[in-house]
Amino acid sequence: MPKKLIIGKHDLIPKHTKLSEKDKKDLFEKYKISLKELPKIYKGDPALQSLNVKVGDVVKIVRNSPTSGESIYYRGVVNA
Repeated sequence: MPKKLIIGKHDLIPKHTKLSEKDKKDLFEKYKISLKELPKIYKGDPALQSLNVKVGDVVKIVRNSPTSGESIYYRGVVNA
């Protein structure tokens, strides 16, 4: 039987974390944006399977970058 791949543990998948409601509010105030202005990520995305996200949540994605060390992105969760 093949091993089950755990998406969040793969080297090529960047770290995804769900923001708390307070962090989400702080993000919106800091950048003067709303949820609909964020790029989208689908609730069924395999990278989100262990985060227990719902539509309207915000996910922080931290990617390794050869030039800047780390790059941080935010995505709003939507239905597929």
